[in-house]
Amino acid sequence: MKTTLLATLVASSALLSACTSTSVSTPATVSNKDKAVAVLNAIETGDTKAIGYINARHYTQHNLAIGDGLAGFGEVLQALPKGSAKVQVVRSFEDGNYVFTQTDYNFFGPKVGFDVFRFDKGLIVEHWDNLTVKADKPNPSGHTQLDGALRVKDLDKTAANKALVSDFVNTVLVKGEYQKMSQFFDGDHYIQHNTAIADGLSGLGQAMDQMAKHGIKMTFTKVHKVLGEGNFVLAISEGKFAGKETSYYDLFRVENGKIAEHWDVMETILPKSEWKNTNGKFGNL
Repeated sequence: MKTTLLATLVASSALLSACTSTSVSTPATVSNKDKAVAVLNAIETGDTKAIGYINARHYTQHNLAIGDGLAGFGEVLQALPKGSAKVQVVRSFEDGNYVFTQTDYNFFGPKVGFDVFRFDKGLIVEHWDNLTVKADKPNPSGHTQLDGALRVKDLDKTAANKALVSDFVNTVLVKGEYQKMSQFFDGDHYIQHNTAIADGLSGLGQAMDQMAKHGIKMTFTKVHKVLGEGNFVLAISEGKFAGKETSYYDLFRVENGKIAEHWDVMETILPKSEWKNTNGKFGNL
């Protein structure tokens, strides 16, 4: 996963052996969310049981820096300094056959990122992610990339919250109808976790003005997937930032029908000449 996660699960020949097993049993009492978290934690712990939650014969990788399937993990692992991996899953959510997580970890240095797993018959069969370097200081409003609300609630409002976020991203970010931005927020009450932006619509406006002043353009061209559980919704989009093809993962917390909090990870998409698999950054989403 992000130069990444599951790769570390094959940290030993024992793990590799487990990954190539032709039959795997997964206890019905373990939720898909718990399985995904266990797999991520296994990067640090080397827990061989977690490998059983991955379909070793049918596993599609969308991190373009890693070869497809479990074999690609071993190659990345060889370059990882022994004992250096650290993992803390901060938030995890489940939407149908998908689980998406927000993680704080050390993998070739301090990083934060989002992972998306697709399950089929109780096993992980596909993975997408977005990764960035962990900031060494809070943003202008004192927030980090990972702090903030944690509790999932309003499960009965999942569909409505996903529709709100989808409308916001498509209308404001993709179509550029910024004059409609205020209808998605409760005035200037909006908590921001982007490392360079202050709270509120006012902080967002100031950041956009500064980018324009320095000739930096941020565009969204397509929303590939919107996933949610209760009051948390993740939008996966693509576009360009400062002229470079970019993958956007934006996590929103919705409160009373308005966007109340935001976390994000932007990642520059590798040029095709550097891809180690042919599945695409957004394939099958």
